[in-house]
Amino acid sequence: MKIYTQFIGEGVKIEVSGKKTINGILIEVGNEILIVFNGEDYIYIPNGHIQTLHILPREDFSIAEPTNMPVLEQDDELALRKILNSAKGVFLEIYVTGNQPLHGYITHVMNNYISFYSPVYKTMLISLQHLKWMIPYSSNISPYKLSQENLPVNPLSMSLARSFEVQIGKLSDKLIVFNLGKNEDLIGKIENIDNNIIEIITARGNSSFLNLQHIQTVHIP
Repeated sequence: MKIYTQFIGEGVKIEVSGKKTINGILIEVGNEILIVFNGEDYIYIPNGHIQTLHILPREDFSIAEPTNMPVLEQDDELALRKILNSAKGVFLEIYVTGNQPLHGYITHVMNNYISFYSPVYKTMLISLQHLKWMIPYSSNISPYKLSQENLPVNPLSMSLARSFEVQIGKLSDKLIVFNLGKNEDLIGKIENIDNNIIEIITARGNSSFLNLQHIQTVHIP
């Protein structure tokens, strides 16, 4: 992705997976992630989800240059895991699936997923394969202006496996919600996992079979 470095400081239009579009000034480029400033926030976009990048003509671009530096620590490599680790405990907006971004903070960074605390969904497991972008809050205001007692410092009570696949296996026999419960077949009790196929029992007692590679988020209601 170093080809994009020639466009640092230019206005860009980026289409990411999920047919979402981001416009802004290209701030920094790394092998795994790039940073765009949209006039208000710094947006961290994993390179694997960039579908297209277009340079915007100056006459079509009105975002002012940023006056401060990106919030999260970075170095010459701008590696995804380093950015995620520096984001732990920072209030974030992240986008994974659907039309609803998630708000909260990262509690743990594992091999291929993160543990994320959302005041709405509580502890969530989010596959890094499906993390589309991340925006650190530009102020100290907490999500929904909640008090600290509603945003606990140590919300996780279970131990975590290093990989997303193994961690989901540890949730056997538990009632879970996949992919924010976009439909009823994504909500149920994990009955069995075999060769990346998850069998869950839905509310009516029927079996639903899901491909683990397409699981974006997991939370326990």
